[in-house]
Amino acid sequence: MSTTLSTVGLSIRDRLDDLTLTIHGGEVTAICGPNGAGKSTLLTCLAGLQDPDIGIAALGTRVMHEIPARQRAQCIGYLPQSPEVAWDVTVEVLVGLGRLPWHDAATSQGAATIDAAIATMDLEALRKRPVSRLSGGERARALMARVLSTGPAWILADEPLANLDLGHAIALMRRLREQANHGRGVVLVLHDLATAMNYADRVIVLDRGRVVADGEPCHALSEAVIRQTWDCPARWLGEPGSRALALG
Repeated sequence: MSTTLSTVGLSIRDRLDDLTLTIHGGEVTAICGPNGAGKSTLLTCLAGLQDPDIGIAALGTRVMHEIPARQRAQCIGYLPQSPEVAWDVTVEVLVGLGRLPWHDAATSQGAATIDAAIATMDLEALRKRPVSRLSGGERARALMARVLSTGPAWILADEPLANLDLGHAIALMRRLREQANHGRGVVLVLHDLATAMNYADRVIVLDRGRVVADGEPCHALSEAVIRQTWDCPARWLGEPGSRALALG
């Protein structure tokens, strides 16, 4: 299991500017920033889906673009911001697509992994339902289950809470926290700063393609950083682990 994802001098014109980062497995890392900051672009580079103009992204000691696509897919589970489902398959079949890099969906081991992902995302009652008959939140949970069924060392998700109601959003963050506790690296693009503050081990704040803060949430999302980066007065309320953000 590769224990780091990293970038060195990563630059993409008009998107990212000279990013050098090392992200560790066993942690939840949140990437935050205003619209157009480069968050999604950074995530696609970390997933090996976009090559930089300058610099490199690496999985462990291996440069990303040198890793065969199948090996990369076995190690990295990626959930884009607006994922598309090409066929109206059932939830069970959709989740099973996560086993394609392993070619073992029909084996007992593959089936067990698929069942575990369905159970983790609370989809047992929906496993035979076609995707077209799911609500937005149910579909989001099914797509995350597809990521989990791969059994990846790394989970990269772009705004995974966007279509979830409050209860399922909290449940997903707790499950992702558990994945990190079991050694997986979890990297999330989040707009909800309170979620990042309460669940992440580390927050990377981007603005105009550059890192403006990086560290523990209480430092990277300080009131001063929020005011400077989002141009919005804010103050934190509550105790660590259950903070709320008051704006204005």
